[in-house]
Amino acid sequence: MNLTINGETRKFDDNLNLQALLVVLGLAKKPVVVELNQKALAPSEFEDQKLNDSDQLEIITIAAGG
Repeated sequence: MNLTINGETRKFDDNLNLQALLVVLGLAKKPVVVELNQKALAPSEFEDQKLNDSDQLEIITIAAGG
């Protein structure tokens, strides 16, 4: 399946949920904000959120700074 992540189209295995995608991207243990097809998702939704071909995601990592 093809997913557009932060404006870049990438190919992934089918039957992927959002949590599994975050693992593949190395972001599973980082605080992130995810928008799927222009809808913000709560972290509690990541495990159950299935992804479909041509979905568009914006993934932002949260970093503390000062």
